[in-house]
Amino acid sequence: MSDIKDLLQGNSVLQLMSINNHEQVVFCNDQSTGLKAIISIHNTVLGPALGGTRMWAYNNDAEALNDVLRLSRGMSYKAAITGLNLGGGKAVIIGDARKIKSEALMRRFGKFVNSLAGKYITAEDVGINTKDMEYVKMETDYVSGLPTSMGGSGDPSPVTAYGVYMGMKAAAKTKWGNDSLEGKKVVVQGIGHVGENLVAYLVKEGAKVYVNDIFEDRVQNISRQHKVDFVSAENLFGLDMDIYAPCALGATINDENLSKLKCAIIAGAANNQLADEKIHGEMVKEKGILYAPDFLINAGGLINVYSELEGYNRERAMAQTENIYNTTLNIFKISADQNIPTYVAANKLAEKRIEEIGRVKLSF
Repeated sequence: MSDIKDLLQGNSVLQLMSINNHEQVVFCNDQSTGLKAIISIHNTVLGPALGGTRMWAYNNDAEALNDVLRLSRGMSYKAAITGLNLGGGKAVIIGDARKIKSEALMRRFGKFVNSLAGKYITAEDVGINTKDMEYVKMETDYVSGLPTSMGGSGDPSPVTAYGVYMGMKAAAKTKWGNDSLEGKKVVVQGIGHVGENLVAYLVKEGAKVYVNDIFEDRVQNISRQHKVDFVSAENLFGLDMDIYAPCALGATINDENLSKLKCAIIAGAANNQLADEKIHGEMVKEKGILYAPDFLINAGGLINVYSELEGYNRERAMAQTENIYNTTLNIFKISADQNIPTYVAANKLAEKRIEEIGRVKLSF
């Protein structure tokens, strides 16, 4: 994070973009609505950049920029490894969604999206819901994840959760020789829409589920619906568990938490779970923890909204999401065969498709 701040102080946003070859970054500001947003387009070789809009109370602009750059790159890889004809993009709106979000703010954001003329298509993410997408739709056609009442696919969270569940089962199969999660101790950190649906899948299969969230009302709600145990943030990483499922913000796999983490598998919905890919991806491998790459197993939401663009078919979206199980098994095999971290295996597969299709498009 200090490197990001240093670069920003030197006005080197372009230098930040060049690290992972981002194509475009758009800064959005509107005083009348209070909108402060950043749209990042990482790669459009495979198609228009599709990625959700996240609304979060970032500590500073540098933190927001760092997040949107990492998230948009993840979307490129997510689309590529899943076989979708989409590029990678993402947007962040800076602010507390529970306090400043309004129709006017979302519609103004929609105008910024529209100004990109289809290079970026937005959808839901943390802090944003289908109603917000209705407001965005009033100002642009470059939006997905619309309510079913408007002919859209509705909330993508159940599909995202299903993909994570499939990835988790593939990890169990690889680690223990059996993909059953019955009796396994699973900690779900973050019980928003995706985490809540994931908990439902796990409880139904008979897993022993522990939950953690910064919002008390979410914990109370999930406790009313399912038999789960609450674990505090202070005790979370020291808990004896089989599977850690990060489903909130990223970077929870870091030096401090890894030193305490007691699990056999990491498989969750959060994006950018490794604080530093190279450092913490290798540390996870050295600790003997099987890491299911986040952009692979949380691709269900993207699959869902992509299906909407083609004429929504829920059964087709769920079938394609179920295939995350097989792709995850393949990534684990490549990782084992080549003795490389699982994130490297996943990155290579995604980069290979982008490179190959890029050559096809350049050919005559």
